[in-house]
Amino acid sequence: MMTKKITVAGIGELLWDVVGESEQLGGAPINFAYHVNALGCCGVPITSVGDDEHGRRALAEMSGRGLETSTVSTVPGYVTGYVEVKTDENGIASYMFPADLAWDHLHVNRQAKEMAARLDGVCFGTLGQRSAAAGRAILSFVDALPQKVLRICDLNLRQHFYSREIIEGSLARADILKLSDEELQVVSSMLSLGGDAGAMLRELIGRYALDLVILTRGPHGCLLAGSADEAVDLPGIPTQVVDTIGAGDAFTASVAAGVLLGHPLDTVARHANRLAAYVCTRHGAMPPIPAEFRL
Repeated sequence: MMTKKITVAGIGELLWDVVGESEQLGGAPINFAYHVNALGCCGVPITSVGDDEHGRRALAEMSGRGLETSTVSTVPGYVTGYVEVKTDENGIASYMFPADLAWDHLHVNRQAKEMAARLDGVCFGTLGQRSAAAGRAILSFVDALPQKVLRICDLNLRQHFYSREIIEGSLARADILKLSDEELQVVSSMLSLGGDAGAMLRELIGRYALDLVILTRGPHGCLLAGSADEAVDLPGIPTQVVDTIGAGDAFTASVAAGVLLGHPLDTVARHANRLAAYVCTRHGAMPPIPAEFRL
């Protein structure tokens, strides 16, 4: 049972997932904060919306889902984020992101800056840094946090919205790195990593002084490697996939909460694996989460 109410922020993009005729609120930091909350902790989104109908709807929906909204700023003159999502016959999602949206002009408001003193952890990624302005805002926020705050980098490589500079700048600031098997292929080529997946994770740990690297492998489970040569390799959980939207964010949220609560790495990995598999059985990134998953 949880003995401490930990507080973890997700900072970066907010967007509406446009799937066919439906629109669902999303964005990795928002999904992450939602799932931190669903696990019984406190998840805080730090992002920006436009002064438009989609921005007002986003604030209302976040509030309805129990998320803090005072840390979400409104930037006039820009459209609230959205992304076109397509899923294949296996439910695997792909994304097309328009340019120059409200979250590309991320403003960290006073409430978000005041929240920093209360944080136990923060999660950020590379997509949120696709514009120079948003990148500066995110990294400045992360750099100003107290040393004790756990820094989680969920790479979230999308389209062409990343570079070696963004990736290495993020890794240099992270305590925990989470990436998918597809993203590991990109990173291994870019950073000249060698060997099998385990060897590449260990090289990342050594090169960037990371405490933990998490590799998610979709239906093939996950591999977690710690700085003390501890590793947990789990197979996938057979499930009927509806779509994969938000499953990775749920996984990251579970790991962040479990690590901050001091759970053993094997326990952390098994809970995250189960939660991500469950999210794949539901539509959208933020389905209701059964109480059995609470930490």
